[in-house]
Amino acid sequence: MPSTTMNTPPKSSEIYKNEIFKMEGGGIPRVEVEEEKWVPDEGSKELAKKINKFMFERVLDSNPQTKVISLLGTIDGEYAILTCEKTHFMFEETVRRPSADGRSTPVFFHRENQYSCLTGITDVEEISSNDIYYWGLSVIKQNLDKNPTVKLNLIYPATNIHIRRYDQQEFHLVTETPEMYKKFVVPYIQKMTTSEMMKWVNNILYHGAEDHRIVYKHLEDKDEDGFLVFPDMKWDGVNLDALYLMAIVYREDIKSLRDLRPEHQDWLNRLNSTLKTIIPACFNYAIHPDELRIFVHYHPSFYHFHVHIVNVKHPGIGEEMGSGKTVLLDDIIETLNYLGPEGYMKRNLTYVIGENHSLWRNGFEEELLKQLQKDNIPRIPRGLNTLHEQTD
Repeated sequence: MPSTTMNTPPKSSEIYKNEIFKMEGGGIPRVEVEEEKWVPDEGSKELAKKINKFMFERVLDSNPQTKVISLLGTIDGEYAILTCEKTHFMFEETVRRPSADGRSTPVFFHRENQYSCLTGITDVEEISSNDIYYWGLSVIKQNLDKNPTVKLNLIYPATNIHIRRYDQQEFHLVTETPEMYKKFVVPYIQKMTTSEMMKWVNNILYHGAEDHRIVYKHLEDKDEDGFLVFPDMKWDGVNLDALYLMAIVYREDIKSLRDLRPEHQDWLNRLNSTLKTIIPACFNYAIHPDELRIFVHYHPSFYHFHVHIVNVKHPGIGEEMGSGKTVLLDDIIETLNYLGPEGYMKRNLTYVIGENHSLWRNGFEEELLKQLQKDNIPRIPRGLNTLHEQTD
């Protein structure tokens, strides 16, 4: 049995407080914060310094549904991408209360804190009302530790690949055949797995980068079952309703879904079971195994096998599921029962791809036109397409 470590992610900064504890009705303790000062750690200072240097150029993309905006700019003359995402609402906290009979065993109960979406409301302006329905605008008290406003992601220096990935684009549903994979995808993966492109992954796996953020780790990094789990950039690290983790395996023979064969079933089952066992434990069982969605992306953002572990409540996952890009790990394991010895290497895979993706520009567009022609699906005449765009 490989040795493991388990811990919850540390906070990125330290909060210094003077607290006064008062007793409310029924002996419930209430915490009033007299003074609060945020003292940034060295990492926070470095990020703040870079953001202060950010020179805005244009908006890459803005999604009102997920409350995410991506900005392109420069820092010291090099391209940078700053993504801002509104964080989820805080609504309760769990605190201890001495038991009524005087025993030392504490009783846990839920209560609203001063930064919750209810008690944190400071201003309200009504927009309108109709019968029993009211709607308006509000300001909620913010706090960097307990109720941050925005989660920031910074990519610097950003390459053209990063810019194309975050930029607005048209999307198409394509069916990738095994022949297309060999002809177009294999050369693309070779370009994307150079030592320079994979440097950040190897830093995490072998050189201690982001060790302070690791949630769970197999210490036997040469073990076939070895992997580590850490928070994805999509998670704010605070709210479990938006939990988003990533598990990267140590084995290097699997780049993506395409490499999975029936012989990998036992390994995938062990990985799946282990994640559903240890993740709830890492968060004091505040989340249950059946509340975890474990999946892979195809195509992934990087070509070293990894899985995503997400709270089923996460709002952004439905969109990914609809694009065909997300494949549940349970479904992968089941599907391998019906594939031949070459596994996913012999399957057609249908998913959504953007026009900014290198694969679209280097072969997939032409292949899609051939597929439509083969299926006797007429191509929209250019004149009608232009008219359609003008009248939208």
